[in-house]
Amino acid sequence: MKYTAEHEWVAVDGDVARIGITSYAAEKLGDVVFVELPAVGSSVASGRVVGEIESTKSVGELYAPLDGEVVEANQAVVDDPSLVNSDPFGAGWMIAVRFTELPELLTADAYAALIAE
Repeated sequence: MKYTAEHEWVAVDGDVARIGITSYAAEKLGDVVFVELPAVGSSVASGRVVGEIESTKSVGELYAPLDGEVVEANQAVVDDPSLVNSDPFGAGWMIAVRFTELPELLTADAYAALIAE
């Protein structure tokens, strides 16, 4: 798994990356009550906002960590946003994106150092 400085995780399988927010981000947001995701078929660009995550504390944004096309959006988190808090690395994933080039992302150790600051 790879990570971004904006607290997304990226799990790559061939030319598709599954993307979600980290447990650190989910904890900082608090209880997630609403998730908005891009439509399947949408183009996404690295660093651009592609979704919204609302919690009882604040509103956060989901950023695309790479360029590509959304091939899957997790309807389960739209229907039950609490999955983001209860299982951010599993059932709480957000989108799957088919990409052509994988950008340089943070390793687990580099992400751990980032959130320790």
